[in-house]
Amino acid sequence: MGIPGKHQKWVMHDSTLPQSGGENVVRRILAYTDGLMCVENTFQKGAVGALHSHPHTQITYVVSGKFQFTIGDETKTVTAGDTMLKEDGIVHGCVCLEPGVLLDIFTPMREDFIQ
Repeated sequence: MGIPGKHQKWVMHDSTLPQSGGENVVRRILAYTDGLMCVENTFQKGAVGALHSHPHTQITYVVSGKFQFTIGDETKTVTAGDTMLKEDGIVHGCVCLEPGVLLDIFTPMREDFIQ
């Protein structure tokens, strides 16, 4: 079990390394290249993705659960099937209202996640 290698064609979920993404959040690095990265985050109810920003554009797809997201100065409640765009540098964060999974796509990849 570990972090997949860059350019790894097949990434099987049961071979990925569960890491802490914060209190009550489990992060799994999935497939990635220099320019793109896919990350799964599993949240327990009440878990917080603290407000932050980074120099990566991020798209988040809600696989399951219910979350209150803040992007810039706007806050909305999102559920399974909803998608959010967070352009580089914009402040964003969330609170998990019902346990769920978020799938994050970053461009370029998050080097800080694999160190």
